[in-house]
Amino acid sequence: MGAATLAGCAPQGNPPLPPGELLGMNHALGHRLREGDFPATSETRRTGVLIVGGGISGLSAAWRLARGGVDDFLLLEMESEAGGNSRAGESPLVAYPWGAHYLPLPGREATLVRELLAELNVLQGDPQAARPTYDERFLCATPQERIWRHGLWEEGLLPHRGVAAGERAQQRRFQARMEELKVARGRDGRRAFAMPMELSSRDPEWLALDRISFRQWLSANGFDAPSLHWLANYATRDDYGTAHDHTSAWAGLHYFACRDGEAANAAPDTVLTAPEGNAWLARGLARHAAGRIVTEALVWRIEEGKAVVAVDVLQGAKTVRYEARQLVWAAPAFVLPRVWGAIPGELKAAALAGDYAPWLTANLHLADFPEERHGAPPAWDNVFHDSPGLGYVTATHQLIRRRLRGTVFTYYRALHEVAPAEGRRLLLETPRAAWAEGILGELERVHPDIRRLTTRLDIFRNGHAMRRPLPGSLWGGAREKLVNFRHPRIALAHADLSGFSLFEEAQYRGVMAADQVLASPQFRRL
Repeated sequence: MGAATLAGCAPQGNPPLPPGELLGMNHALGHRLREGDFPATSETRRTGVLIVGGGISGLSAAWRLARGGVDDFLLLEMESEAGGNSRAGESPLVAYPWGAHYLPLPGREATLVRELLAELNVLQGDPQAARPTYDERFLCATPQERIWRHGLWEEGLLPHRGVAAGERAQQRRFQARMEELKVARGRDGRRAFAMPMELSSRDPEWLALDRISFRQWLSANGFDAPSLHWLANYATRDDYGTAHDHTSAWAGLHYFACRDGEAANAAPDTVLTAPEGNAWLARGLARHAAGRIVTEALVWRIEEGKAVVAVDVLQGAKTVRYEARQLVWAAPAFVLPRVWGAIPGELKAAALAGDYAPWLTANLHLADFPEERHGAPPAWDNVFHDSPGLGYVTATHQLIRRRLRGTVFTYYRALHEVAPAEGRRLLLETPRAAWAEGILGELERVHPDIRRLTTRLDIFRNGHAMRRPLPGSLWGGAREKLVNFRHPRIALAHADLSGFSLFEEAQYRGVMAADQVLASPQFRRL
């Protein structure tokens, strides 16, 4: 599939495209690892703990260390700011996300998420309460979501307008089955699908679901309704960047069955969000690393010594060597073999076994709200039934007490139609104009005047947005080798260790790595 087909071609007679930039992860700096030829070390710095990677897992490791009374650490981030997939932008009107944009209500097992939310005073009262009270400013305002289908908006995500009685019955049976799975337990007493996923049952009956695709599971269980397959495909594209016929059935079911959080002042399916998406969570974690974050820092070599780990880092035009008693690797796993020459062979194979989804996000700055079609009223999450994209979220939806004329739509698209390597090539080679034209053309079917109202359109590319939970990738293989890796001076921390990228998973892995550091004999002798 060519770039013109995947992105879009400009129809004749259209007005000029709105201005904007083609942004993304710093692939030029990251690709330096392929080229090599780095400058010699010009200075050496020392620290107790060095954290590599400033996404949610790295920030969570710093959060845990700081809360444990440790201040002798530094965090290195390749990009110009920390936050990873939870970064945001800001206009004179409103902040808006560049990636992750919501957090489900945390269940009882997500204790770390609850601790953070309590620290930020978003969860109010006892963080272990069965049904906590949350700050209403972060509870998604209603209506939360709608879907564009057959020329009309429908409330919710599961298509229902014009659906035959038999298909509606199948939808109800699917929803009932998901409710059963939320409380299902294995023979080891654990929940079948927990969040974090590491707390899930190891019962072979449940783990066997990892060997088939989500689509296969639906069909084998008598779920053949087109609306259910659409919902499953949307869910896996949205959270995993992968179509449901290429997603582990265990991961697909985890999406629906792990989310069991409740609130005293909201419905169970309510999510926590803000205009800037999940950036408020990243900032909350980053407060504990204030003054210790080094940005635009590319790690290009790791060497083990008798008493320290030496890490060579490209900063600008020079190489700085950091010597640390402990190293937390919180960057994507596939990068580690490129910089650690002495990496154990089994760990190298596990780190390279992952498959990553390419992703595209765009922010459209609008002078006013666009024309609405018939059906359900405007919502926070606006999903398209028959489109390559996943739809858009509205940055100003939470600002219900302010009357703003303009807004920002954040559009999302997983490039699941092509192989990941081809998707990354398209992200690198397709010009901004082609992407912008395709996005506007898609949105114009729903909002005819959106092109005229768009004052700016910025596009953000992420070639390795998230690890894909393909069938067979989660249990009994390479992922678990990453989790079980132990080294006296190096700890691994990233959502890659969970096999898919969610805030809860990244936070958990960062905290577990920090706990490994805190418990190590070398650290206790510092």
